[in-house]
Amino acid sequence: MFALAQPALAADCREETYKGTEYAICEVDLNRDMLRLFLYEPESKRPFGYFGTLNAALEAQGFTLGFATNAGMYHDDRAPVGLYIEDGETYQGIVSNAGPGNFGLLPNGILCLRNRRADVIETLRYVEEAPECVSATQSGPMLVIDGALHPRFLRDSTSRFVRNGVGTSDDGKRAVFVISNSPVTFHAFGSFFKDHLELRNALYFDGNVSRLRAPDLGRNDIGFGALGPIIGVVEGQSLPAQDTE
Repeated sequence: MFALAQPALAADCREETYKGTEYAICEVDLNRDMLRLFLYEPESKRPFGYFGTLNAALEAQGFTLGFATNAGMYHDDRAPVGLYIEDGETYQGIVSNAGPGNFGLLPNGILCLRNRRADVIETLRYVEEAPECVSATQSGPMLVIDGALHPRFLRDSTSRFVRNGVGTSDDGKRAVFVISNSPVTFHAFGSFFKDHLELRNALYFDGNVSRLRAPDLGRNDIGFGALGPIIGVVEGQSLPAQDTE
């Protein structure tokens, strides 16, 4: 038996302070919210780049962009650095080896979107299990891996940036997106997911380029340049039917 698909609503966004740092948090219920990845405009093949451009394209289809944030690292031409799948089409293959920068600070990971499910999966586990993701984006480093902080994070690090990322619940029904409202270390940011949100797997998206669209918070960051991959909740679009047997 299949449940009737219902139009998606908006993610729930709030602000919380943890150990002296304020964070904006947007929580997505995969049984309620239509969570999608976006990169290129269908006709021009140019990156959407901005929340406003993406929202205008969705409004032309009768939908609205609710919560949204940047979703993974990208090159100067906005092409993804690592694996990127959108609505079943693979635009960039997986990168599983170590490399320069935060992306190559292994272990890194992948956010995998399936029917009413979202999972942060460490890259080598993803390669081994080969899940059938409808959409996926790779980034790095992992913030939390099976309940443990990334082993390279230093409590006394002096590297502080505005950071954003995502964590998922073990059952895949809850995706929690976070952006710090002031510069933080990797250790502090990962600890927020692990100790405060109590999520066992979380993935870093990016640093100073990080932006958030959160209508609940009156926030629609513009930034200084175009983004690469964007993830967000599409309001008004029905979820796929779910097998309820």
